[in-house]
Amino acid sequence: MGNKLYVGNLPYSVRDSDLEQAFGQFGSVTSAKVMMERDTGRSKGFGFVEMGSDAEAQAAIQGVHGQNFGGR
Repeated sequence: MGNKLYVGNLPYSVRDSDLEQAFGQFGSVTSAKVMMERDTGRSKGFGFVEMGSDAEAQAAIQGVHGQNFGGR
């Protein structure tokens, strides 16, 4: 499956550290990155989280799928 997860529909106020904190409850987070507009520095509303293992990634998917994050 892989352990890199796409996280979409994020509030524009979410930063890398917010993603890391939210997904950290499911295991070790290797990296968490919110994609930003190059010109404006504004969030694009999506990002990627890489978990330490496939099992942790699966736990994160089950834990956050369909949940609201920051009102979205």
